[in-house]
Amino acid sequence: MSEHARKAIVTAGTGGIGLETAAGLAARDWDVTVVGRDADRGAAATARLEEVAGRPAGRFLRADLSSLSGTRALADRLAAEGPLHLLVNNVGGMWTRRWEGADGIEASLMLNHLSPYVLTEALLDALKAGAPSRIVNVTSSAIMAAVPVFEEAEPPGPYYGMAATGRAKLAHLAYTMDLAKRLDGQSTQVVAVDPGPAATPNAAQMTIDILPPQMRPLWDQVQEWVTRPVAEAAAAVLAACTGPSHGTGALIGPSGDPDDSLRQHLTEDVVAAVRAWTPRLLGD
Repeated sequence: MSEHARKAIVTAGTGGIGLETAAGLAARDWDVTVVGRDADRGAAATARLEEVAGRPAGRFLRADLSSLSGTRALADRLAAEGPLHLLVNNVGGMWTRRWEGADGIEASLMLNHLSPYVLTEALLDALKAGAPSRIVNVTSSAIMAAVPVFEEAEPPGPYYGMAATGRAKLAHLAYTMDLAKRLDGQSTQVVAVDPGPAATPNAAQMTIDILPPQMRPLWDQVQEWVTRPVAEAAAAVLAACTGPSHGTGALIGPSGDPDDSLRQHLTEDVVAAVRAWTPRLLGD
C-alpha cells in the first residue's frame, strides 16, 4: 500500500457488493482496507485488489462485526492509524432464521445498524483529519417492510428477516441523516446509497420465510430481483464514494443517481426515536 494514496475502509469487503466496491476503489488508485471474518476470503480479496490496481493496494483486517467488543477493537485500531478519507459501511445482511452475535444482540440489528454506528462514531476524528472525506452508508429498500417502532431492541411478534433487516436499515438511515446534519458545513460528507437487490452470497441463502405473510405473494418477484449482477449494484456504491458531490445527506439510488424515494420513511418521530434508542441499546 502507498503512503500517498487516499485511504478507504470497506466493511464486509471480502465478497459480494463489498468486494466489488473495494476492487473499484483500488482500480481508481485508492488504498483499501477490507474488513471481514474469514482469513482465506480476506487473502483472496487482497489478491484481487492487487491485480486490479497493479500494485499492493489492499489489506485485510479480521473482525467480527456481529460482536460489540470485536467492532470496538477494530475501531480503536483504525482510529489510531490517523487520517482516513473514506468509510464504506457495507456490512449487513438478511437472514431467514433469527440468530445472535456474541453479545446476545439479534444479528440483523447488530450488523445493519449498531456495528456501523459504533465504527463511524469512533472514526469521525480520523475522517475529519483526512478531509475532504466521505462516509458512505449502504441502505436498502427492505426499509419498506419495517415496523417503525423503536422501544425494545426487537419489535414484538414473529421474526421475519426482511422486516428485521428493514427496521435496522431504517434506524441506520435515520442515524445517517442525523449525522449529516451534525457534520453540515464541515468537509466530511455523509451519503446513503441503496445499491438495489443483487445476486450476492447472502441473497442466495434466502427462502420465502424471510417475508412477512402479507408479502409472500411477491416471492417470485424477489427471486427475479436478486439475479441482478453484483457489479451493477456495486456501481451505485462506487458512485456514492467517488462520484460528484450531491451534498451531505444525499441519498443515492440503484442507478447511481440521487433518489429520495426512501426518505419518505424518515418521519420526525422515527428520527427522534432512533436518536434516543441507539445509545440506550449500547449502554451509552
